[in-house]
Amino acid sequence: MSQLRIAAVGDVHLGEDLRGRYRSRLSGIEEKADVLLLAGDLTRHGTLEEGEVVAEEFRDLPVPVVAVLGNHDHHSDKPAEIATMLKDAGISVLHDDAVVLDVKGVRLGVVGGKGFGGGFAGKCASEFGEPEIKAFVNHTKRIADRWRVALKELQADRRVVLSHYSPVNDTLAGEPLEIYPFLGSYLLAEAVDSEGADLILHGHAHMGTEKGMTPGGIRVRNVALPVLGRAYGVYCLGEDGEDPDHC
Repeated sequence: MSQLRIAAVGDVHLGEDLRGRYRSRLSGIEEKADVLLLAGDLTRHGTLEEGEVVAEEFRDLPVPVVAVLGNHDHHSDKPAEIATMLKDAGISVLHDDAVVLDVKGVRLGVVGGKGFGGGFAGKCASEFGEPEIKAFVNHTKRIADRWRVALKELQADRRVVLSHYSPVNDTLAGEPLEIYPFLGSYLLAEAVDSEGADLILHGHAHMGTEKGMTPGGIRVRNVALPVLGRAYGVYCLGEDGEDPDHC
């Protein structure tokens, strides 16, 4: 099976002042990667004007592009409109579902969506008390359930999960402990571990750490731009057990 090179970045937070500037950083990406995954927070405030900039920056790249939205992309209550803009630019946008790409004769399945928070085992919110707390936890549970179904039904040779929120606390190291419940949830990792994947990519945690792992042994990478310090990271999927950081 051919080795797949997965480029990924999140939290690019584009606005009108950056029009054309990120695009220049993607020059020659086809020589380094076979696909580009965008891990949310593509805009600053989720406005349609910012969404247009994102669509133009990532339109017509020489590799397929798959994206999820982040919390910033929801701020102006226009996530559906922004998703449509991206799709019109040829970018696949996931909303707790999956897409399968034919990459060098390999079926690459990408599953995911924005994700959500709630915290991590032993230090997390629970379905108890006020309706607002129950709704918070239930929102993450519903997302995790949809990921589980999407992974279960996925027919692909390689499986990558793309999220904005983190499924593990490993990649949050460097962030204040007090905000961990708002950066991710262990329920996301449980869903992926139950059905299996080769790699999980997320953003959101600007002050976090790049590398982590789920309790089930699936590698997790925080691809937030401030963490990477470069236009995108590249992670390789080859033989089972191969380190994705060494292509």
